[in-house]
Amino acid sequence: MKESKKKIKVAFIGAGFMADAHLQAFADIENVSLAGITSRTLKKAEDLSEKYGIKHVYNSIDEMYNSTKADLVVISVNELALYKICLESFKFPWKLLVEKPVGYNYEEAQLISALALNTRAQVFIALNRRHYSSTKNVIAELRDDYGQRVVQVFDQENPAVAKEAGTPQKVVDNWMYANSIHLIDYFNVFCRGKITGVQNLIRLNNDSPFFLLSKLSFSSGDIGLYQAIWEGPGPWAVNITTQLNLWELRPLEKVTKQTYKSRVKEDIAVDQWDITFKPGIRCQAQQAVNAVLGIEHTLPTLEDGLRLMSMIKNIYEV
Repeated sequence: MKESKKKIKVAFIGAGFMADAHLQAFADIENVSLAGITSRTLKKAEDLSEKYGIKHVYNSIDEMYNSTKADLVVISVNELALYKICLESFKFPWKLLVEKPVGYNYEEAQLISALALNTRAQVFIALNRRHYSSTKNVIAELRDDYGQRVVQVFDQENPAVAKEAGTPQKVVDNWMYANSIHLIDYFNVFCRGKITGVQNLIRLNNDSPFFLLSKLSFSSGDIGLYQAIWEGPGPWAVNITTQLNLWELRPLEKVTKQTYKSRVKEDIAVDQWDITFKPGIRCQAQQAVNAVLGIEHTLPTLEDGLRLMSMIKNIYEV
C-alpha cells in the first residue's frame, strides 16, 4: 500500500458551525476515517455523527483518544473554552488542527504556546483564508514578480453586533483577536521577510472606536498598510500591488488582476473546492492529511499563530 493511501483517523472536538464545515471537507477525502467526535453539547455531536456517519460519539477527550488512537484531532470550540480543551488534548500524541484564534488574547496565546512546548504537542492553526484559491493564485503569480510589494488590508468590524448576538463580553473586548485576525494574517501571507516595525498612524479610540490606520515595515522592503473601520460600513478587501501588477481580493474569496498601463480588471477563476465547500476548508483538510503523512504541506504552526497574535497586539496596542 502506498503511503498516500494510508487510512488517516480524524477525530473532532466541538460540534458547531465550523466543526460541520471541517467534517464536510474531511469526509470528502478518500483515505480519511471520521473516527469520533465529542462536544460540550452531546446532542449536537450526535446530530453531526448521524449526518456524516461518524463511528462514535464520546463523553470526553480522554475517552475519544484512548478508543480511537486518532492521528489528527480538529478543535473547533469557542474562544473562552479553548485553553481548557488544549490542556486536555495536548497530552495525547495526535497532531492537532486548532481553529483560530488560539487564545482569546495575546496573553492566553502565550500560555497555550508554552503548554504546547512543554507537552511537545504538534499544533497547526486553521487559518482557512490562507487556503482560498484566490490567495493561492496570487501567491503563484507573485513568484515571477520580484519587485517591492505594497499590501493594503481593509478591515471592518462590528463588535457591538457581536455582543447583541450573545458573544461573551470578554471576547467582545478582544474582538481584534477574534475577528481582525482574518484580515491581519494576509500580511504574513503576502509580505516577505520579518516585520521590522509597526507605525500606528491613527490609533483606535477605545471610547468611541471608528478608524485605525497602521503601517507595517518588513525586512524585504515590502510595506503593509492596515485600515480598519469599526462600527461603520466597509467590506473586507486586500490589495497586493507591485510595479507591474495589482491583485484585488474583494470579496476575499475572489481575485481580479490589473496589469500596469491597463484599466481592465481580469477575473481569475475560483477553484471548485471553494464553491462546493466553505472556502479554503477542503484544501486545508488535505494539507492536514499531508501533515499527518509527513509530506509537504502549507499549514501554519502554533509558532506562526503566536507571531500573528503579536502583530495584532502591536497594531491595536492591547
